[in-house]
Amino acid sequence: MTFPCETPRTGAASLFAIALQGHLPTLATDRLILRAPRVTDFDTYAQIACTRRGQHLGGPMTREDAWLDFSQMTSTWLLHGHGLWTIGHAGDIAGFVVLGYEPGDQEPELGFMLTEKAEGMGIAREAAHAALTHAFQTLGWSTLVSYIDPANTRSIKLAQRLGGLPDGEITEDGETTLIYRYLREVM
Repeated sequence: MTFPCETPRTGAASLFAIALQGHLPTLATDRLILRAPRVTDFDTYAQIACTRRGQHLGGPMTREDAWLDFSQMTSTWLLHGHGLWTIGHAGDIAGFVVLGYEPGDQEPELGFMLTEKAEGMGIAREAAHAALTHAFQTLGWSTLVSYIDPANTRSIKLAQRLGGLPDGEITEDGETTLIYRYLREVM
């Protein structure tokens, strides 16, 4: 079921949204464009979060919960000056990367999620590296973390390839989450 809030606004509201999106940083790599999220990107977000692909993200989520998650990560641009980017690759949406700050997070985190089609092509690494570079060079951060489900071996390997160092774990509601820390001086 698609909710009315998933439909792009028209008229002045649409123009205002486009103007706001134009103020968010766009990051370019050799193959990717990381750009401001749009309402029309949500369907791809839901295809990840509401399926087995979302199992390591606290899901699979309901579509309503995925909308709340998408909206929260998008709104942190206004509240904190960082947030969710849509990863564009070869004209398609390949996934999302975030410098996030969600309830329960003790500090900002680097997160990433890809479509099935984009997996195994180095896209997550390339997008995450661009986001890390932005965090360290543009935002001036000295550290940030990724919170990773211990069963998500692909994300653990990616965090390690990005220079992430194991930094303990947290247990909440009987669920253990690994912490990988990225340091500016290691980049």
